[in-house]
Amino acid sequence: QVQLVESGGGLVQPGGSLRLSCAASGGTFSSYSMGWFRQAPGKEREFVATIASGSGRTYYTDSVKGRFTISRDNAKNTVYLQMNSLKPEDTAVYYCAADRSSFVHTSSGAYDYWGQGTQVTVSS
Repeated sequence: QVQLVESGGGLVQPGGSLRLSCAASGGTFSSYSMGWFRQAPGKEREFVATIASGSGRTYYTDSVKGRFTISRDNAKNTVYLQMNSLKPEDTAVYYCAADRSSFVHTSSGAYDYWGQGTQVTVSS
């Protein structure tokens, strides 16, 4: 069973930056594609970014392109989400997820394991 633990959330002013981390244990991290999703109050969970295993190919939702960067360190079993130029509409609980396939997926249903989430609040 894979366990995922997110960290790095918090309160930040508009235009600021945060780096989220997601530490994985209990599985073969390097073989999983990893994703970040977010859920704002009253809204459905939405895809943010993903990074494939092996190739390291990345894909982002349009609203974060050029501002967010997903990366992974297989030696540390950790995936990161660097978030720059944050906006109030980025406020949400951010979840990381692991997909046992090696493909890039944007649908939450494709992911097999989920973390508990970390709150990101962008406000002045």
